[in-house]
Amino acid sequence: MSDKSAPRRRGRPKGATDSRGRIIAAAVDEFGEHGYDGSTVRSIAARAGVDSALVHHYFGTKADLFAEAVGVPMRPDIDVPGILAGPRDEVGARLVRYILEEWEKPEVRRRGVLLLRATVGSKLTTPLLAGFLTRELLARVAAVIDGPDAQLRAGLVASQIGGLLMARYVLQLPPLADASVDDIVVQVGPTLQRYLFG
Repeated sequence: MSDKSAPRRRGRPKGATDSRGRIIAAAVDEFGEHGYDGSTVRSIAARAGVDSALVHHYFGTKADLFAEAVGVPMRPDIDVPGILAGPRDEVGARLVRYILEEWEKPEVRRRGVLLLRATVGSKLTTPLLAGFLTRELLARVAAVIDGPDAQLRAGLVASQIGGLLMARYVLQLPPLADASVDDIVVQVGPTLQRYLFG
């Protein structure tokens, strides 16, 4: 008699997609209520009704989960440390080039513009993104700057980059919106270099 039992299904176990979705939903709620710094992987896992190991399995770190939950289009917390560790006299130019080349990718630009528009003036998104950038990016930038005003100069780097992205990709101000990446690197790179090491 032949075996009529149903064949075993391959892939993720049943309920894996549900768990992942519950974790993202819980992360959105937790970040919204407690901000980036006030939320933990443990608290998000508890809200989702899963073990914190499962959160790490699906998303890795809290920064990874945040990026997934709010749709961060690029990961400067991962890429920028390598730029900062490169030749010191090239950091400003390399930083501008990295950001612009990422934003020239259509999907990054689309999601980035949406995030910038959602962030401006939002009581929920503004502190979330600010917390993420402060903890995961500005602290890393400040760590390579010498002097007591390292935090201020890291903030100036962020303001320059934020203003550049807003003017070029959201407001699309001419002729900045039409300028080549190379031209902008030549103009803006030295300014970032001065903020970082001047």
